[in-house]
Amino acid sequence: MSLLSIRNLHACIGEREILKGVNLEINLGEVHAIMGPNGNGKSTLAGVIAGNPKYTVTAGEVIYKGKDILSLPVDVRAAEGLFLGFQYPVEIPGVSIANFMRTAVNEQRKYRGLDPLSGAEFLRLMEEKKGVVEMTASLANRSVNEGFSGGEKKKNEIFQMAMLEPTLAILDETDSGLDIDALRIVAGGVNKLRSAENATIVITHYQRLLDFIVPDFVHVLYEGRIVKTGPKELALELEQRGYDWIREELQ
Repeated sequence: MSLLSIRNLHACIGEREILKGVNLEINLGEVHAIMGPNGNGKSTLAGVIAGNPKYTVTAGEVIYKGKDILSLPVDVRAAEGLFLGFQYPVEIPGVSIANFMRTAVNEQRKYRGLDPLSGAEFLRLMEEKKGVVEMTASLANRSVNEGFSGGEKKKNEIFQMAMLEPTLAILDETDSGLDIDALRIVAGGVNKLRSAENATIVITHYQRLLDFIVPDFVHVLYEGRIVKTGPKELALELEQRGYDWIREELQ
């Protein structure tokens, strides 16, 4: 049984249909890259899986861990092990990263019938996970993303992912705005968290991220559908040839 099975998924914003029949299968232990031109549905697909209410699903199903999750609220999907890394992480002034993460971790533990972590246990976990993305103590003590650089925000996203240990992580253009050093650190964190017990979807425009996070499969999302799937070499071909040849193949 696959971890995630998307079948004939259609979704819209208002009257505008964006997803027009997406099909996708993901198994534990796999990394899938989704590429494609702007405005063709990549972020919409991520939002629909995570439960963003601005999208309306008009057909199809999203089966995660054997159950259709489209009727589940966002917090339940998160508690079930779904994680979405945002292209533009929001700032939460006045809420420290430590307090934010302790609440999030203990809410997930409560959902799973586990006791909350004590203060000491949480601090030990936090110290362990900070090393995944080379997060400094000064950064961890600040308000969530407030005044952070682009690289710091993305480090914080991967730190949150490390703390929550999701079964399925969706990273929506996590390479956006990163210089090469920040990209190396963020991608290194993703690779450290990769295991046979989880899976990752990486949404990106650029092949350079896939030099660091090597996917098992690359999918091209074009005009609301996945029109081509291949191995990691497909990303190199897209980098060299662009998307015009995909358009020509479909005509």
